[in-house]
Amino acid sequence: MEAESRIAIESDADVVTARQRARELAGELELSSTDQTLLATAISEVARNITTYATRGEVLLRIVHDGDGRDGIEVVASDQGPGIEDIERALQDGYTTGGGLGLGLPGARRLVDEFEIESAPKQGTTVRLVKWSRAADRGVRV
Repeated sequence: MEAESRIAIESDADVVTARQRARELAGELELSSTDQTLLATAISEVARNITTYATRGEVLLRIVHDGDGRDGIEVVASDQGPGIEDIERALQDGYTTGGGLGLGLPGARRLVDEFEIESAPKQGTTVRLVKWSRAADRGVRV
């Protein structure tokens, strides 16, 4: 499998495709099944935000490496939707403008090792997530 995948997000089926591709990449890196599930869940949250608020966007998945021998999966979810007016508030549990539970962004942030978000009203949103392999922590090189 290629080390990078771009998935157009316009429907729930596309969200499922993004989750599946992430699991395939994570499997190649031998991420634990728990970490694969956490990553897939985080992708669901950010990709569903695309379908809910922006109608369409993209999820980029790629294998990344750090300087300490760790491998991971980077996810960049982006759209040209309405943007987020108050990012700080959007990252609080329970805050929603779309009628959901308000757990998507704060939940995704808790599920991954790195989380960044950039957004501005009428300029779209980009969310970057990284889930690192734990193998390096155990002294095992994958």
